[in-house]
Amino acid sequence: MIWLAIPALAATAYYCLALVAAARWRLGRWEAGSQGASPPVSILKPVHGRDPRFYEAILSHARQQHPEFEILFGVGSADDPALVDIERVRREFPNLRIEVCVVRSMAPNAKVGVLAELARLARHPVLLVNDSDIVVEPGYLRAVTAPLADPAVGLVTCLYRAGAESWPSRAEALGIATEFAPSVLVARLLGVAEFALGSTMVFRAETLAQIGGFAAIADYLADDYQLGVHISRLGKRIVFAPVVVETNLGAATFGETWRHQLRWSRTIRVSRASGYYGYVVTHATMWGLVAVAAGHGRIGWLALVVRMLAGMWIGAGILGDGKVRSDFWMIPMRDLFGFAVWAAGLFGDTVQWRDRRLKLRADGRIVE
Repeated sequence: MIWLAIPALAATAYYCLALVAAARWRLGRWEAGSQGASPPVSILKPVHGRDPRFYEAILSHARQQHPEFEILFGVGSADDPALVDIERVRREFPNLRIEVCVVRSMAPNAKVGVLAELARLARHPVLLVNDSDIVVEPGYLRAVTAPLADPAVGLVTCLYRAGAESWPSRAEALGIATEFAPSVLVARLLGVAEFALGSTMVFRAETLAQIGGFAAIADYLADDYQLGVHISRLGKRIVFAPVVVETNLGAATFGETWRHQLRWSRTIRVSRASGYYGYVVTHATMWGLVAVAAGHGRIGWLALVVRMLAGMWIGAGILGDGKVRSDFWMIPMRDLFGFAVWAAGLFGDTVQWRDRRLKLRADGRIVE
């Protein structure tokens, strides 16, 4: 029965790699600082409805102390409820260019269709795209644009944590901090560096033009991943900025969390199948319990302990997610939920995205 302990040993090794990757990222963060130029920036924000903490999110952008920047919002209708908060920030910052554009996109990925129109209206040579609910810290714009001083860098992205209130959303936030973030760090450590995260994507307008504009990724659901892939194919590097931003999770039920996670899983599977199947080794709680049940208690408990330590250090220490300290006891249960999502993601080709049901093709493209 020793073979039943092998997955637990592999998971232990994986989370040891996560600890090494986290230490390396922290060292690089200290060394990076915020050195480099501060070029003018156009912030492009597609908006669909009023997310929780939306006002706080856009306010954190408007408050940035940066030499020159603008914020361009794209909405699908003139009566979008988010417009109330946008107008409020516009009144509070009369000297900042804040524009709203109503875009009725016919692109398969409507968000990318909105971004294409916003990029056309942008005045500055550097474009920044992030989700509408992203809250940023002071100095964010300088930190995420500084790496572009190196002409070899094509895109800058960053890690993120999640704010949550309900138990389902807290469980999902725990997964982001203690499972997803370690996987990102390990991928970077192993040289898998062609992807970007939707929490922040900063790139030159000329680089976007070289890949064919946003039209090149308008057929894909995973637009952030595809943008990174297309830019890396130009021979440009994708780097992480030394800042962490915060998103907000509004799921009120475990059913909503399940649908969101399943959409994410199936999207990853069709975008990068080898990585998705290889992800099976990361489920340390599952394989630790299997090893314990097979009579290999020391190996099983070792996998669980290393997984808990890595998750807590990366979540609380690297991402600064304070809820990890109070919710750490949920990690094993959230891991088992995550394994169920991963297993379900192996099958099926449909996902629910807001009010749309989409079909995923084998190459990651989407159709209604």
